[in-house]
Amino acid sequence: MSGTHPRDALFEAGEVFRLLPVCDHYSGVEARMRKSLELQGKLGPVFDVTLDNEDGAPVGGEVDHARLIAELITSPANLHGRVGARVLPVVHPRFESVVETIVSGAGGSVAYLMIPKVRGLADLQRAVDLIDAATRSAGLQREIPLHALIETHGALHEVFALAAHRRIESLSFGLMDFVSAHRGAIPQTAMSVDGQFTHPLVVRAKTEIAAACHAHGKIPSHCVVTEFKRASALQEAATKAARQFGYTRMWSIHPSQIEPIVEAFTPSAAEVDQAIEIIRAAETADWAPIRHDDTLHDRASYRYFWQVIERAHRTSYAGGLQLPEEIEAAWFGAQPPDTPAP
Repeated sequence: MSGTHPRDALFEAGEVFRLLPVCDHYSGVEARMRKSLELQGKLGPVFDVTLDNEDGAPVGGEVDHARLIAELITSPANLHGRVGARVLPVVHPRFESVVETIVSGAGGSVAYLMIPKVRGLADLQRAVDLIDAATRSAGLQREIPLHALIETHGALHEVFALAAHRRIESLSFGLMDFVSAHRGAIPQTAMSVDGQFTHPLVVRAKTEIAAACHAHGKIPSHCVVTEFKRASALQEAATKAARQFGYTRMWSIHPSQIEPIVEAFTPSAAEVDQAIEIIRAAETADWAPIRHDDTLHDRASYRYFWQVIERAHRTSYAGGLQLPEEIEAAWFGAQPPDTPAP
C-alpha cells in the first residue's frame, strides 16, 4: 500500500482527532490504584486509569491523597503515560490545594484531570484558570488536558458550551448524582442497568452529552454500571452505550469490567475486514468513488470505514482483536494511535 495516508486524504488539514482509550477505569483506594496500574501494564494502554481524589480520599485527607496520586503517576508502574486524576469539585475549599499538589508533583506526566460536578461554563472556566495557574507555578509549558463530569442541571443546560471549550477533551455522564439532583422525581430504578437506558430524562441527558461532544470533536464517556458482578448486564450496557447512544468511551469501577467494555467498544472482525477492503480499494482508486459488493462508496463513507479501522487499532490488546500486521505497519507504524489536541 502506498500513496496518501487515509487521514490526510479524508480529513481537512489541521483537523483535530481526539482518540482516547475506550475504557476509563476509576480507583481511589491505594491498594486498588496500584493494582489498576499493574493491570494496565499487562493489557497495554487500551484503558486509562483515573486515580480518584474526590471519592477516594478520606474527609480532611484530600491533600495527602493527592500527594499519593502524584507519586503513583510518576512511578515506574505508569508504563504507558495514560494515568489521569479526578480532583475535587471547583467549589470545594481544598480544590486549589489538591490541584497544586498533583500538578507540582506530576503535572508533566498526568494524562488529564477530571473535574467533577461542574455547574456550568463559569465553573469550568474557574477550574481551568486555577489549573493553569498551578501549571505555570510548577514551571510547566504544557496545557493539561481536561475532562468534566456532567451531573448537574446547569451542566446539562450548558453542555454544548462545555463541549466547545477548547481545553475540554472529554465529557462524562454522572448518572447517580444526576438522578439524585431531581429530588426523588426520577425513581431509583433509573440508576439500574436497565432503567438508565429507558427513563426519558436520563436518556435525554445521555443523548445531549453525546451530541454535544460529537458536534465539537470531543469524546463522550458513558457512566458506570454498578452491578459489576453481573457480567451480562455490563456487556449489554456497554453495547447499548456504543451502538445506540453514540458513546466512544465508558467508565469502569471494577477490574472485571475492563475487558468486557473494551470488547463491547471494539468493532467486530467482520466490520474490520469490510472496512479494510473498502479503504484499500479507495486507496487504489486515489480516493475516487468505488463499487464494493454492489454498493457505491465515496469519501463520505470512506471516513466512516476509516474510523472503524482506527477504533480497531485503539482497542487491540493481548487476547483481543488485532489488526493484520501489514495494516498496522502501513497505516499506524509511523504515527501514534492518538493525535493530541492542540
